[in-house]
Amino acid sequence: MSEQVNESSVQSALVPAGEGESIWFDGNVYTVKISGDATNGALSVLESSIPPGNGPPLHIHTESDEVFHVLSGQLEFQVGAAKFTGKAGDYVFVPHGTPHCFKNVGVHVAHTIFAYTPAGFEKFFQESGDPAVPNMPIPQWSPERFERAVAIAPRFGWEGPKTK
Repeated sequence: MSEQVNESSVQSALVPAGEGESIWFDGNVYTVKISGDATNGALSVLESSIPPGNGPPLHIHTESDEVFHVLSGQLEFQVGAAKFTGKAGDYVFVPHGTPHCFKNVGVHVAHTIFAYTPAGFEKFFQESGDPAVPNMPIPQWSPERFERAVAIAPRFGWEGPKTK
């Protein structure tokens, strides 16, 4: 007996290189490549550019698993009790509910592809960040700006410190 696929429920997406919604968030650049809207909430995929010394504080995603593929640079990860440096070609999986953070410990910008499943957390970046503007430097956030972003984060299944 073969299964039939309801074609109307299957979506596909092509996001060419260099395209997608780019967002400045706390000194980093995030580009939404595949949103939860395109996958019926199953998955979202983003690119990131993390300057040296940057990265989020220790936090937990309560609703989504997260996976990173390090494309370039060196990111020091903490996932639960484990600490390690992710380099180009490495993958890091973070199950929901696991405290984690990362920091660029290199001298060059680090780049990753990362995904959330189920989708939804990409909307946090879209709501709390700023649209990226070509040929402009990435604005650095004040502690107050970071605190405002953290205040809305629980709506998207994020728990972390109130200040950086």
